[in-house]
This record gives sequence, structure tokens and C-alpha cells, in this order.
Amino acid sequence: MEEACATCARYLSHIPPPYDEKSEKPAVYDRRLDCCSRVICGDCIYRNSRFATYCPFCQISTTPSPLPQGLKEPPSYTPQTPSSSSEAPQPAGSDELPSYSSLNVISPTPTEKSAPSEDVLHFLDHTTDNLTSLSFRYSVPISALRKVNNIHSDHLLLARRSILIPGEYYKGGVSLNPRPVEGEEEERRKAIVRRWMVRCKVSEYDVALLYLKQVDYDLEAAVEAFKDDERWEKEHPMEANRKGKGRVKHDLGRRRFTGQWS
Repeated sequence: MEEACATCARYLSHIPPPYDEKSEKPAVYDRRLDCCSRVICGDCIYRNSRFATYCPFCQISTTPSPLPQGLKEPPSYTPQTPSSSSEAPQPAGSDELPSYSSLNVISPTPTEKSAPSEDVLHFLDHTTDNLTSLSFRYSVPISALRKVNNIHSDHLLLARRSILIPGEYYKGGVSLNPRPVEGEEEERRKAIVRRWMVRCKVSEYDVALLYLKQVDYDLEAAVEAFKDDERWEKEHPMEANRKGKGRVKHDLGRRRFTGQWS
């Protein structure tokens, strides 16, 4: 059986010995270790001179060394004392496996299931917010955002002022944009404008602003002013439809603003 080097694992017959350039003789010969009868090839000793006096397996050096000599004894094995259980321990030499009840297994204590977090309201900034960016910012899947907010297509997000972040995925509990982008006062005014347009059944946004600005965004007063104008037009149909310079003082609001009698 062909012998191999104990460090590089190459066959000794396949390892050319290193030669001295001047004498053209082998610089280092193979070394057989006295401690374990292994062989270290001359090429390994030439590359690492420590192998000339040291056995890497037995950790023994033939010359004085600051390293500890010899292998350390492994720690003694002391079997654990059998825990007190209802069953007697298995006798020595028995081939039967111990039952699970005889083992001292610490069962994990059941942890109380945390209550689900509440959904978070995020006010949209349409210049930067989209489903992809919200998914990254809150670590929520896009499919979950669509399901909670009933958004079947991404472009429907442009018609929304806010969006719900599902608490099932987002545990922070704090919105990254808790207030409207344009300010709470501006949002309050827009809400009043929309309510006035619904109550008065007027689709012109500028007409709604005309009535509301005259009464400092008092919804009831603006609605009452519009109804007064409509009531006056019904009571004075001829004057309401008259053209020319002789306009009545009470004829203001929708007709004057939209230029119907210009």
C-alpha cells in the first residue's frame, strides 16, 4: 500500500523533493514521526520548517517550545443523575429506549397571544405616495393594502385623500403622515365646500367658493343665502331673465358669477 504525506495527503512517490540550487542535492528529506509513525514529506517541511521538529497530530515537539506538549485528556463524562419521576430508570445494559415521561423535558410556557394592532390612517401625498412606496415604508404587502382599502387598480389611489394601513402587518401603531398635506384648516374648508355643493346641488366649485367666502365659510348661512337667491328668482322671473343695465340689487350669486345675464 502506497504511503501518503500526513499533512498534504499526497502520495510520497508523486512528491518531488526540494533540491538545493548550489549542491543540487535534496534540501530536506521526508520525516517519519517517532510518536505516531506518520510521515511528513520534505516539501511540506521545506514550506513550513516547524514540521521538522513538531508533530501536528500528537502536538509534541522534539525541541523546547513555549506551547504545551501533548494532547489534553478529554473531560470526563459524568452522566446526569436521573430526575425523580414516576417510572424507575432503565437498568444498565438494557436495549429498550426510555419513555418520554422519564425525561426531564421543560415544556415551554404558553405565551399569551397579543391583541391585533389597530389600522393606521395615512394621509396621502400624491407627489410621492403610491402603493409601492407605502408597501416599503410600512413593510406591508401591496396585496394587503389593496384588500383593506378596496383598491382594485393602482391609479384609483389618486382619488383618495387617505389610506388605511392594516395593523395585521404594521405593528408600529404610528402613522408616518398623520395629518393632511395641505393643513387641517384647508381640509376643513374643502369639506365645507363639498357639503355645500351636495346640499345645494351645485356642481360649480367657484360658485360654492363665492357664497362661502361672503359668510366666512359658515355652511348654514351660505346655504340660506343660496336658497334666498333661488326663491327670489322664482318670485321675479321677468327681472331675473332681464338683460341690460337695469339689474336688481338682490340678483347676486350664481347668475352673476357664472355670467348667465351678461
